[in-house]
Amino acid sequence: MKFRLERDVLADAVAWTARTLPSRPTVPVLAGLRLDASDGTVTFSSFDYEVSGRVSVEGEVADPGTALISGKLLADIARSLPAKPVEFSADSSKVVITCGSARFTLVTLPVEEYPELPQLPSASGTVDGTTFAEAVGQVAVAAGRDDMLPTLTGIRIEIDGETVTLGATDRYRLAVREITWNPVRPDLTGVALVPARTLVDAAKTLASAGDVTLALGGESDDSLIGLAGGGRHTTSRLIDGEWVPNYRRLFPTEIATVARIEIDSLVDSVKRVALVAERNTPVRLAFGDGQLVLEAGSGEDAQASEALPAQVDGPGIATGFNPSYLLDGLQALGTPFVHMSFTDTPMKPVVIQGIDSLEGEPSSGYRYLAMPIRLSS
Repeated sequence: MKFRLERDVLADAVAWTARTLPSRPTVPVLAGLRLDASDGTVTFSSFDYEVSGRVSVEGEVADPGTALISGKLLADIARSLPAKPVEFSADSSKVVITCGSARFTLVTLPVEEYPELPQLPSASGTVDGTTFAEAVGQVAVAAGRDDMLPTLTGIRIEIDGETVTLGATDRYRLAVREITWNPVRPDLTGVALVPARTLVDAAKTLASAGDVTLALGGESDDSLIGLAGGGRHTTSRLIDGEWVPNYRRLFPTEIATVARIEIDSLVDSVKRVALVAERNTPVRLAFGDGQLVLEAGSGEDAQASEALPAQVDGPGIATGFNPSYLLDGLQALGTPFVHMSFTDTPMKPVVIQGIDSLEGEPSSGYRYLAMPIRLSS
C-alpha cells in the first residue's frame, strides 16, 4: 500500500475517526485505525462493536492496499506533522510515514483479526446538520448518566412523517425537541433509542456537513442507526429497552402561573445564589408582585437572596429546584427570554420554553420540564 495526502486532510480525517476508539479495548485490534487505499480514495475506519466511524478522502494512491495501525498514535503523529504532503507506504509488518524530513515507522496490527465494519442502513431521510446538532444538544442535557439504568442514558428519536421528535429524561427532568426533516417517504414512522453520548458527538461533528442523512436499520438490522454527511458516516447500536411510555402526558395541560424573565440575568442570579446551596438542596424561587426572589441556604448556614424583575401572570407561587437542573434547562434555550409555566399542584413542576420577547409566546419546538424539590416548612 502506498498513498499521499495533504497534512491537514490527514489530520482531520484521523482525528474524526479516532474519536470513537475505545480507551480500554477488549481486544488489541480495536485500538487500531483501518486504512484502505484504492482508486484515488483513502478511507479511515474505526469500530468497537458498538460505534463505528468511517471517512473517505481523496488522495494520490500509487499502490492500493489495507493496513491497521494504532489509532491514537497516528492521531498524535498527524497533529504534529509539518504543513507538507504526507506519504504512507506499508508492507505486511510496518507502515512508514514521511512528511518533509520527518519519518515515522509504525508496527501494523493484524488486519485479518479486525471485525467486519457494519454497513450504513438504508437512508430514512435528511435533516439540516446544524438544526439536528442543536436539537440533540438541547435534549441531551436531560439524559441520565447512570449506566445501571441504560434506557435513561439514551435519546429517543421518533419519526412521524416530516416531524422528528427527540426526547431524553433522567426521571427528574424531561427535554423534548421537535424538528422538521425530509423523509424518504411521507408516511415514514419509526422509533430508536440511541446512546446520548454517541449521538451528541456524532451530531456535533456533522453540524457543518450541510444535509445529514439519518438511517434507521430496517428489516435487515433494526438494532442499528447511521448518520452520514460530508464524506463521513458513523453507526451505533441502539439501546434495547422500553423508554418512558406516554411521555407527552407528563407536560401539564392546565397552567396556573406563567413567569417571563430575561435569561442572562436569571442564569447569573441562580449561579450566585447557588453558591451557598449545599448538595441536594434547592434554590428557592418565589414569584409575585412583578418580581422573582431567589434564595438558598437556611438556619445557621450561609444564606443568599436576590430579586429580579419578572412578568408574572397568575397567583404568586413558591417552589424550589436543583440549581444544576434549572441551569441546564435555561442555558439550552438559546433565546433572550424564558417562559416558565407552573400548575397549581402542591409539587409544582416547571415547563421551560424560550421566547424572543416578554410579550411573545413560546414555540412548541423545545420544552424542558423539571421536577421541584420539596421545600421544608
